[in-house]
Amino acid sequence: MRLKTTLGAFVLAAAGICGAFAWQAHSHDHGDARATEIIGQVVDIACFVGHDSSGENHAKCAEACARAGNPLAIFDGKQIYLPISMNHKNPNAKLMPFIEKKVKVTGTLKEKAGLQGIVIDKVEAAQ
Repeated sequence: MRLKTTLGAFVLAAAGICGAFAWQAHSHDHGDARATEIIGQVVDIACFVGHDSSGENHAKCAEACARAGNPLAIFDGKQIYLPISMNHKNPNAKLMPFIEKKVKVTGTLKEKAGLQGIVIDKVEAAQ
């Protein structure tokens, strides 16, 4: 009986350790992130990069592109920042109300392989 109890405790402990490692492996903090604030224009990547279209007159097209699945991004005049969803939700959702408008975005900057991304905490209209 004591062997079964010891073995059972060992199995539970091992499962707990494996679970902790699995949770850590799925953790989204990769150490390369930092808090940031970006001020820029929300653009749809397809038109902005594909044929240099942006601005107020392009807002309806940009909205149609975003609804069709094209990614939105924030362009600060030099750099494009893609929104990154860490909760398995649509990364465009927080930017949709601000298509082709100037915004102030606060969040966590993530960089990898030349890509600039931001996990958005807050989006608000900018002056």
